[in-house]
Amino acid sequence: MSEVAVVDACQRDGAGGSPTAVLDDAPFTDEERCRIPAELGTSHAVFLRATGIERRRPAYTLRFFTAQDELPACGHGTVAALAVLAEREGGDHDYRAVLRTAHRSFDGRASRNGDGLTASFDPGPVSLRSAGGPELSAVAGGLGLTEDALAGDACVASNGRPRLLLPVRSRAALAELTPDSALLRAACDRYGLLGCYVYSPPDRHGRAAARMFAPSIGVPEDIANANSTACLAAAHATGFGTHRLAVDMGDHLGSPSTITAIVHRDRTGHRIRVGGQAAIVRTAMR
Repeated sequence: MSEVAVVDACQRDGAGGSPTAVLDDAPFTDEERCRIPAELGTSHAVFLRATGIERRRPAYTLRFFTAQDELPACGHGTVAALAVLAEREGGDHDYRAVLRTAHRSFDGRASRNGDGLTASFDPGPVSLRSAGGPELSAVAGGLGLTEDALAGDACVASNGRPRLLLPVRSRAALAELTPDSALLRAACDRYGLLGCYVYSPPDRHGRAAARMFAPSIGVPEDIANANSTACLAAAHATGFGTHRLAVDMGDHLGSPSTITAIVHRDRTGHRIRVGGQAAIVRTAMR
């Protein structure tokens, strides 16, 4: 039997968030790992494996699964994992760990925030390219969007897997989206995209709203998507200095979430930290 923590990751004002299962890895088959999200009513499950000490910090390998397949990375899953690790550590001091996925290692941290925790991590470098032509038309068609609903140039961003970042005029236009999942999946599959992150342009305070559609990985709509928010932060950071972004998600799904991202740009490039609030809401034995 394994203890599973269900974490609401990337909450807004101590509520909502994306329910995520976190547990220690064991000799599960991948089929068994895929069953856990459905069994616990979460979109994702994160499996932790302690690997010793690196850079004088505890180190863990993370694996991420949906009901459909394994993912190479999951931003809100990383936030959830950090919350569980910090809770196990106890105490009021900041928790830090080295985290490893299939493709890279990076640092993560968490600190207590009232009854919950705030966690953040380094999502890695972000590559950006412009998007247009048949690629943009196909994805926009799957979303049911017309050209006059767009608020600027779309781009494809990747910090591991490419996804389309698509700006729309307003939060109202964002709320009105009714994607055709089959058409959107076909478009994303055709152009090798993880999915489409549709967002309202950030205001002068760096506040925005977004919806992430990823039917190709079995997630018709994500409550919170930290890696795509990191990509948006990189795309909108201009000039040198520190830029902050807070993106509201999940309202359409009845689970309000907020992801924060900080970008520091200097002559060597940009560095990003992305994260949010998290709370362990229940545990179960499996």
